[in-house]
Amino acid sequence: MDSTRQQKIAKLIQKELADIFRQDGLNIYHCMITVTKTTVTKDLSIARSYLSLFKTENTENTIKAIRSNTKDIRFRLGQQVKNQLRIIPQLEFFVDDSLDYIENIEQLLKK
Repeated sequence: MDSTRQQKIAKLIQKELADIFRQDGLNIYHCMITVTKTTVTKDLSIARSYLSLFKTENTENTIKAIRSNTKDIRFRLGQQVKNQLRIIPQLEFFVDDSLDYIENIEQLLKK
């Protein structure tokens, strides 16, 4: 169970990352990126964000590109939250495939 502080920081990071990906998604990654969930470790050192990728042919290449830009994304996140967080957590990105899973279940139910 996450503490209230962890939840607040996770929501803040999720909102700010969503803004960053909204600005960069189409220009840099050539797809639309949504931050579906963010969790923060107990010591607030690592933030794990789950991303939904839309309008992309190759999800793996896109997530690799995002992971290779993690330093830049973390720097920009730090610029946006510098007055709210003392230390910016390390960022980890994962593909959120829950929408694909739901779509697959719906297809199976229709059969």
